[in-house]
Amino acid sequence: MTERRPDAPSREQLLYWLHEASEIEHHLMCCYLYAAFSLKVDDARWTPPQRAAVASWRRSITSVALEEMSHLALVGNLFTALGASPHFGRPAFPVDAGPYPAGFVIRLAPFCAATIEHFKYLERPGHEQIADGAGFEPGRGYQRSVPPGRLSPGPRDYTTVGELYDILAHSLEATAAELGEDALFLGDPALQLDAALAPLPGVAPVTDLASALAAIRTIVTQGEGAGADQGDSHYWRFCRIGEELARHLREDPSFEPAWPAATNPVMNSPIKAPAERVLIDHPGVARWLDLGNALYTTSLRCLVQGLTASMRSEKATWLDASVALMRALTPVGQGLAARPAHEGDASVHAGLSFTPLRSLAVLPQAQAPLVIAERICQLGRRAAELPLQRLACESEAVWPQVIAMIDDQAGRLRALRRGAAPVRAQPQPPAVQPVAPPTPPTAPATPAAASLPERVRGQSITVVYDGKRCIHARHCVLDAPTVFKANTPGEWIYPDTVHPEALIGVAHNCPSGAIRYERHDHGPEEAPPPVNQLRVRENGPYALHAPLVIAGEPDGMRATLCRCGQSRRKPWCDGAHVDAHFQASGEPPTGLVEPLAVRDGPLHVVPRRNGPLEVEGPLEICAGTGRPVARVSQARLCRCGQSKNKPFCDLSHVAAGFEAAGEP
Repeated sequence: MTERRPDAPSREQLLYWLHEASEIEHHLMCCYLYAAFSLKVDDARWTPPQRAAVASWRRSITSVALEEMSHLALVGNLFTALGASPHFGRPAFPVDAGPYPAGFVIRLAPFCAATIEHFKYLERPGHEQIADGAGFEPGRGYQRSVPPGRLSPGPRDYTTVGELYDILAHSLEATAAELGEDALFLGDPALQLDAALAPLPGVAPVTDLASALAAIRTIVTQGEGAGADQGDSHYWRFCRIGEELARHLREDPSFEPAWPAATNPVMNSPIKAPAERVLIDHPGVARWLDLGNALYTTSLRCLVQGLTASMRSEKATWLDASVALMRALTPVGQGLAARPAHEGDASVHAGLSFTPLRSLAVLPQAQAPLVIAERICQLGRRAAELPLQRLACESEAVWPQVIAMIDDQAGRLRALRRGAAPVRAQPQPPAVQPVAPPTPPTAPATPAAASLPERVRGQSITVVYDGKRCIHARHCVLDAPTVFKANTPGEWIYPDTVHPEALIGVAHNCPSGAIRYERHDHGPEEAPPPVNQLRVRENGPYALHAPLVIAGEPDGMRATLCRCGQSRRKPWCDGAHVDAHFQASGEPPTGLVEPLAVRDGPLHVVPRRNGPLEVEGPLEICAGTGRPVARVSQARLCRCGQSKNKPFCDLSHVAAGFEAAGEP
């Protein structure tokens, strides 16, 4: 019998620590969202610098919360790699002493100087000696320990989140050395989340020791950083917010960036320490809180189902539903913070309590779509019935969009139960006057300036040229210089100077679809490709070749779509990446490239408002050299230019304040 290494914990102990890590990440995510929700959307008394500061703080805190979601997903991947199911349960807020070290005070509190100091304390690197925010001191001290040699798993103390992950990393190394990597990391790789499935920064599969340690490094670096050189870590972001808030308050002591949202809001009458909790009992607002908590827990149910599904298309549908319900949660959380907790008393406002379910056990995969679709329908009906007294700072269009978003997910899950492709909901009629489309850029004084496609008829072929789509790839003027005579006044296209098949070849080489053709020699028109492809162009756009449906409209077989975020013709590229000096590799790393059962057919591209390009349909994503990067049936592609997981969205558009027209 092999003697155990004293520093190699059992798999059960590793899972115990992962449970604790998951709960802490989950709690922090909720705390950060609560603070972001409490920030006012607008205030007539604000100066322009104050208004800009609050918008920046909301984006920054929200981006931190999204990275906590990444940490939760990475911990879920660690669970799966070790042969267990991810854990999303947690104690309800506020967390009483015992589950975590004594220094971890975890409760929901609105944005203020003390709350930001508390966030700094939670995310601090080990070498930073700082005090917790005022009012967040632990009620009592205690120490958690487990006697050596005990078989049952148990806690151990640590002073920072980073120290917990250091313990995990060291323990994984020791246990892998004792058992062997293959024996330790025995989970099914098909259960792992990757960047194509989860639009979160830094998410990557965990399949061995190296990827497990990389996941832990991502969590620690994003959170506490590694010193002042990690200026984008959570710790340093909170430091900057605290400094900016202090400066604005010095300049204007009456500045109020946040609503007086409750500290420790609860939905049900508290039994323990009622003085430390705020019961949200305003009749109308309590219904908002009920819906918000139901949206939150249903989003978690979808996340659990997605993480435990092995079919990639099924995972994508569940994860899409989870993300959509979390998006619907944002206006609910903001609306609660803007409304009083008690009828006739505006001194304390409400807030989302993130009340958890007693169990988030995995539902049977065969019945889960119908069970959760049923629940989502209940959410949609309640959202439609809510008493809505819109505040001056709230948009008239938001609530119809929330209802449409909820209803869309119910239909998609029902389709999943039937084994069909998810059904795309028809766009809802806008509740307000739609935003005018972006103004096309001023084109150079060449034929590309035409507002309508040019049509030049030859003996066998009519050439159709759409200057608005042209990105000046120059295949036309280089491959057929006698046909396309650029910079020539007047007529410049002469179709009959080359053989029709040669001209067709030039059109097929046009990546943007600016050049198309119509045959009148009884020859075949352009056929769909046998494999739908997206090529990532170096420092440039996405080049798509597929039967395209963009924003609900047929768009031919070829298109180049903006990925720098600068185009004035979004979602199409207009060449703005050149002037913007956009830099992004055309050779992203290879991800999961398992073969698709179907490789052709319609490809739907939906630009999401202020967000990514959502792709639905079989697609092979390739590097500029043709190397396969990923094969997907659903994906979210970055179009703000900021993602660290390019070409996939990682929600960086939130922190960047990216704005672009699109579906909600």
